[in-house]
Amino acid sequence: MLRTIGLMSGTSLDGVDAAMVETDGERIGGFGKRVTLPYSPALRRDLRDLLDRAQAGLAPDDPALLDAERRLTEVHAEAVAALGGAADLIGFHGQTILHQPPRAAGEIGRTWQIGDAALLARLTGVRVAHDFRSADMAAGGQGAPLVPIFHAVLAEALPKPLAVLNLGGVANLTFIGSDGALVAFDTGPANGPIDDWVREHAGQPHDEGGRLALSGNADTAVLGRLLTQPYLAAPPPKSLDRLSFSKALAGSGLAALSPADGAATLVAFAVGCVAMAAKLLPEPPLQWLVAGGGRRNAAIMRALGAALEPLVRAVEEVGWDGDALEAQAFGVLPARVLRGLPLSFPGTTGVPRPWPGGRLTGLPG
Repeated sequence: MLRTIGLMSGTSLDGVDAAMVETDGERIGGFGKRVTLPYSPALRRDLRDLLDRAQAGLAPDDPALLDAERRLTEVHAEAVAALGGAADLIGFHGQTILHQPPRAAGEIGRTWQIGDAALLARLTGVRVAHDFRSADMAAGGQGAPLVPIFHAVLAEALPKPLAVLNLGGVANLTFIGSDGALVAFDTGPANGPIDDWVREHAGQPHDEGGRLALSGNADTAVLGRLLTQPYLAAPPPKSLDRLSFSKALAGSGLAALSPADGAATLVAFAVGCVAMAAKLLPEPPLQWLVAGGGRRNAAIMRALGAALEPLVRAVEEVGWDGDALEAQAFGVLPARVLRGLPLSFPGTTGVPRPWPGGRLTGLPG
């Protein structure tokens, strides 16, 4: 077993989660300490700006990009230090600023995560596994999601079929069938548009507890337009960029709504996407386990409970740590990188066969 540290900075752009894991990549010996370091408002603002600039065509040597990448990497190093203790390997996902998956057979997509693995290895003195997505996309895969194999290991003893729903900036699900088969894909936008709306209209980084959404009413006309997006009915495998629905949102009439009604509409949209995704699964799940920051939004959780017939509950109810789950996954994946084990599968990203990936930077410990 290796002692690893998983690092995750998700599409919500709120900070870095770090978690200690004991693993060989196929089994989990145990979980250790975990920490979350929030990004400063300035770094969060700069990262959010990079998303827009990456869509427009951002040069890899842009000074603002390189400065943000350095600051991002330094916060990750601080997270490693905050955990304390020795580690054999670090899993460094970095920050996704652009994700353009293939939309047709034979097409190769593009994914871009910033983060300086060599700098992180120097600052921590630990070998770093990184660049987890490129090999999958080079093989024609979607490049995401990568956590399903981790979910499968965690859920080994739970009744199947089972769905694990992660509500980050984008929502993604892992379906584990009654025969153990994995299906995974991004369902649609989740916290990302809600956070952007609340920041613009209420001056807050997010809708704490879903209070703003709960005080409003979803606009059925706007919601109806949003739920007609072709992506939602398309079969998996499929994945999204955080800004994939920006044009649809801009043209939906959302901007004319009050802050509360806009937040309520975006919650209904996120949940409607999940409800449509449920229809694409091979068999109905016995329960939905919800992870990610969205599980703390009471408006989302109530709407999910109403929209999905099976039991919907936070992952804590089965003993998982919803705040650390993705960081823990990126603690398991570097052990798989080291051993050459697959990270993605035909049912999760669309690769032709179980596919390894990732790169190692820094000297072996």
